[in-house]
Amino acid sequence: MLTEKFENQIGEVQLTAKDFQSSAEVKWCPGCGDFSILAQMQRISPQLGIKRENFVWVSGIGCSSRFPYYMETYGIHGIHGRGSAIASGVKIARPELSVWVVAGDGDLLSIGGNHFIHSCRRNIGLKILLFNNRIYGLTKGQYSPTSEQGKKTKSTPYGSVDYPFNPVRVALGAGCSFVARTIDRETKHMQEIMKRMAGHEGTSLLEIFQNCVIFNDGAYSSLTDKETKADNLLYLENDKPMVFGANRDKGIKLDGFTPRVVDLSKGEYSLDDLWVHQEKDDNPARAFILSTLDENPELPTPIGIFRIEEKPSYEQLVVEQIEHIRGDKKDFTLHDLIGQGNVWKVE
Repeated sequence: MLTEKFENQIGEVQLTAKDFQSSAEVKWCPGCGDFSILAQMQRISPQLGIKRENFVWVSGIGCSSRFPYYMETYGIHGIHGRGSAIASGVKIARPELSVWVVAGDGDLLSIGGNHFIHSCRRNIGLKILLFNNRIYGLTKGQYSPTSEQGKKTKSTPYGSVDYPFNPVRVALGAGCSFVARTIDRETKHMQEIMKRMAGHEGTSLLEIFQNCVIFNDGAYSSLTDKETKADNLLYLENDKPMVFGANRDKGIKLDGFTPRVVDLSKGEYSLDDLWVHQEKDDNPARAFILSTLDENPELPTPIGIFRIEEKPSYEQLVVEQIEHIRGDKKDFTLHDLIGQGNVWKVE
């Protein structure tokens, strides 16, 4: 296995969060949700048992794409939308490295959308953090691929008529083998998912609902305000029924392919009637249904791990294929390779 082949690269490394903080000045707006994401990543990085020199952070263009500057690891600040493509090359060439991609909703899902879906399809071992603030922040507030219909921005003064992307649904449809969602204010929750995705061998996507205080402040207020959070947020827990609400008296029941909210307080329904979440469900249809919950105002928004599929990563298959083809053959020099097969000598 690939992990066994390179296990000598990973061991107990005694580091702290401070070891992952670079000397670069963090240039984000005060109150931006990006600060929380950076802090959680720096906190969990020492717990992963990976040497700093074996981390690579890759980004495209956008506020979130400054991330590699702030991590005291190797990093590449690429061009707009090309983070997944650059990171794919790094991971295939050096599969022993822990390669992370950081991107905004415009960077990853608009100009970078094609690279993203093919990274998922190939199951390349990338850990992708999607900062979804539903707006173009760096370029001063235009609508993005995840902006809701009717969104009034500088580029849609009368309201957007676009149907927005659902990043979780896109990732599931493209075959991403680890798909999850969290919120910038759910710090412990975010840390746990980051740890889980760090150990996954295929493509991992973590969509992070991130607040842009300047151009889209309060986009997720119903999921973060104390007064409304409990009734609008569903924490996905493996092997557990889906329960939510301020008094934990609401549940999700799956009737065929249709999810609906039921009241647990009146005795008509119990925990035994509820949909039990399975992270490694063999049937991706249920994860797909989960990804649509937040599109219905009567249903809560799920956060957590939607689905994990265990299958060989692209780089693992490449390494195994090369080793199989080479077999017991001797190593060739470049001169040997050029001079073999059908050649012509020009005099």
